[in-house]
Amino acid sequence: MRHEAFWMPYTPNRAFKAAPRLLARAEGVRCWTPEGREVLDGVSGLWCVGAGHRHPRIVAAMKRQLDTLDCASNFQVGHPGAFELAERIAAVAPPGLDRVFLVNSGSEACDTAVKIALAFWRAQGQGQRTLLVGRERGFHGVGFGGISVGGMTANRRAFGAAMLRADHLRSTWDPATQAFVRGQPAAGADMADELERLVALHDASNIAAVFVEPVAGSTGVLVPPLGYLQRLRELCTRHGILLVFDEVITGFGRLGAMFGAQALGVVPDMILFAKTVSNGAAPLGGVIVRRQIHDALMHGPPHLAELMHGYTCSGHPLACAAGLAMLDVLAEEDLLGRVRALAPHFERTVHELASTPGVVSVRNLGLAAGIELAPSPAGTGQRGAAAQAAAFDLGVLTRAPGDTLVLAPPFVSTPAEIEQMAERLRAAIVQTHTEHPEGSP
Repeated sequence: MRHEAFWMPYTPNRAFKAAPRLLARAEGVRCWTPEGREVLDGVSGLWCVGAGHRHPRIVAAMKRQLDTLDCASNFQVGHPGAFELAERIAAVAPPGLDRVFLVNSGSEACDTAVKIALAFWRAQGQGQRTLLVGRERGFHGVGFGGISVGGMTANRRAFGAAMLRADHLRSTWDPATQAFVRGQPAAGADMADELERLVALHDASNIAAVFVEPVAGSTGVLVPPLGYLQRLRELCTRHGILLVFDEVITGFGRLGAMFGAQALGVVPDMILFAKTVSNGAAPLGGVIVRRQIHDALMHGPPHLAELMHGYTCSGHPLACAAGLAMLDVLAEEDLLGRVRALAPHFERTVHELASTPGVVSVRNLGLAAGIELAPSPAGTGQRGAAAQAAAFDLGVLTRAPGDTLVLAPPFVSTPAEIEQMAERLRAAIVQTHTEHPEGSP
């Protein structure tokens, strides 16, 4: 097989094509290479496959959909699946959030929410509210709205001249006090008070919205301190600023509730979702919006669209079929309960990696964990990349943002499979630590 034509996303293409790592098939918690070697899926595809790969109910629903309606636009003509999916998502969302705009990815969800926020304030006669507030080490997709409000410097570096107006809160990560904390740190709620500094600097009347992930997943599972999100909610309410939760990772079960907002006890004004909503079987995402925000835009000439925004495949029939089937699976197989039951064992297992040579932090919440390695003197990220590659060879799929290895297993994993994933990850860490000990490149 030739590999030159495909320009891979978020991948060092030259290194990959020199030594490709390929998956040919998958089922449940396991994947297999073209040669037939088993690899445990330690990251649920890419935070997506909560119900396990090729879940028969989801596969069957998508096949039925292809037999009846393969493609339909939702531009001024609709199909039943999109309306049913939106109703069912609204029914399980936090109270007051009951309007759903469907898209195809988390990146599109973030840019959609940015547009909704700006349009809302313009409709309110406050069109000067254009400043967005994100958080350092936050990831909100790869659209220009997402990288503007996001706080990952590598994503922003090449595109700085095209950014939207944005400022950033500090990350919730404090290595001095949180390195091996289990679950939410007890101290640190006052980190949210930094929003007061930004309000004083920019004035609340110029700020449209604050965007945060309940748990920052893409930069290595950064867990909010107890009370942090509640304090952020209080401050946004006081200053009349919209609060947006990016739940592309935490939505649909990862923290043992349908949304992280419910697991952590905070209701934002908008929720972004994607990934697990379709079990990764089809591209699907969206924005759940507080009704007052939606209704503020339902004005103007009745023959014109109230929001000039959308995508050709927004609410695609095949994606909606996958989403509806996933909602059935979540409910009927009690996957949220399974996450809650498995999470304590997962926590104990990942924290046993703390004694592994080179590990400097272990962080976790729900079925998400980050195991951080001491960086190589040769450069940040090199040890993480080496351990990720070694883990694949040893039979577990992980992700390495920087020098942090991520474990985010499917919700249907067994305790024994969690232990296998952790042991294979430990072996990869030991192997690469031995090959590149501290003080050597």
